[in-house]
Amino acid sequence: MNKDDCIFCKIIRKEIPSMIIFEDDKTLAFLDNNPISEGHSIIIPKNHFGTLEIIPNDEIASIFQTAKKIAKLIYEKLDIEGYNILQNNYKAAGQVIDHCHIHIIPRREGDGKIILDIPKNSTSNKSLNNVLEKFRS
Repeated sequence: MNKDDCIFCKIIRKEIPSMIIFEDDKTLAFLDNNPISEGHSIIIPKNHFGTLEIIPNDEIASIFQTAKKIAKLIYEKLDIEGYNILQNNYKAAGQVIDHCHIHIIPRREGDGKIILDIPKNSTSNKSLNNVLEKFRS
């Protein structure tokens, strides 16, 4: 997808209306139209990047600075007990829009909104070493 067809780029260009929470020269934060919970927000870089690993370091710093600002705002202004920060890359991980973005999802204890199935048993050192070797090669 190119930036002309990207829904987030259209939001940045104000071609599509959105509920903007914060904007600066490098980032935009707005309320999600299909929220998981009240206050679910999205942070995007103004430049079009498909996934996290291709964003230049100075721009990734700006994105996470904005995410921090919005997370603090959500936590202080909404009656919540916590929040998730979610960032998906590629279709297999749940990325739907091909423009790197961060979700901040307000949470309450026991809301059942996002449940991670973290294994209760540790993996073997052999398995961990196999992965480590792949990273080092």
